[in-house]
Amino acid sequence: MLEEVERWLTARSWSVADRPLDQVLAAKQRTGRTVSVVLPALNEEATVGEIVSVIRHDLVDRAPLVDELVVMDSGSTDRTAERAAAAGARVVRRDDVLPRLPAVPGKGEVLWRSLLATGGDIVCFVDADLRAFSSDFVLGIVGPLLTDPDVQLVKAMYDRPLGTAPGQGGRVTELMARPLLNMHWPRLAGFVQPLGGEYAARRSLLERLPFPVGYGVELGVLVDALQLAGLDALAQVDVGVRRHRHQDGQALGRMAAAIYRTAQLRLARGHPVRPSLTQFERGADGFEPRTYPVDTEERPPMAEIAEYAARRVA
Repeated sequence: MLEEVERWLTARSWSVADRPLDQVLAAKQRTGRTVSVVLPALNEEATVGEIVSVIRHDLVDRAPLVDELVVMDSGSTDRTAERAAAAGARVVRRDDVLPRLPAVPGKGEVLWRSLLATGGDIVCFVDADLRAFSSDFVLGIVGPLLTDPDVQLVKAMYDRPLGTAPGQGGRVTELMARPLLNMHWPRLAGFVQPLGGEYAARRSLLERLPFPVGYGVELGVLVDALQLAGLDALAQVDVGVRRHRHQDGQALGRMAAAIYRTAQLRLARGHPVRPSLTQFERGADGFEPRTYPVDTEERPPMAEIAEYAARRVA
């Protein structure tokens, strides 16, 4: 590990307990910064309502930390939108934001559009499939952005159990993302959960970043934030344990392909052929190939979008 990263780990890795709620609220009042929490959701009726309820109870009604709580619905066919609204979130349909640009499937697409659908100075992303959710996830990653003006982006770090096995979650992180970061962006080697979906950042940073439309968004945002803001502007906070729905091996393969492609594009900008990934499933007549496109499209920095610029002027 680079000496710079060792120093960073000491200076920019914290626990949620390091910034109690009253301290964070005092900093929010002093700075006047506003906070938006965004949950990207696709068919998450089983979990989204509980997450929204916890955030609203702890950080809106009981303590005024969160100013805006939004669920970005990316085309759910279940009761995700209904459950989120009943729990107290404002539900925004992906296709209703920037309708002149047809939406494409993908988590990054929804996060990118959420910048136009929200107004907070600090934007906090939380995945909508978390179980046994604690508002410490939000408090932990928002806190440094309110108390330390030099911090621009904060990732949550946590244990990720797989079933009853501790520390066995995050398979794509360990098999794909961590080796990529250590080899090509060693200054990011200190992040415990580089692909985690819980992170917060200043709008002034996010609006200048391109957003990969698919699963590569977390790696893309982290790498681009390093290039734009520098390592000392990035931080991580330990929030405990993250429990969520786990994908099967083939879904993880597709995620890994998108993440690899996101890294590849950043290593060598050019005119690549649109790649695909072939996987195999056993059928009645033996193994059958299934080929999937790999997400390569990216949205430009939101600051370059006319509708966003017009809103800021107004």
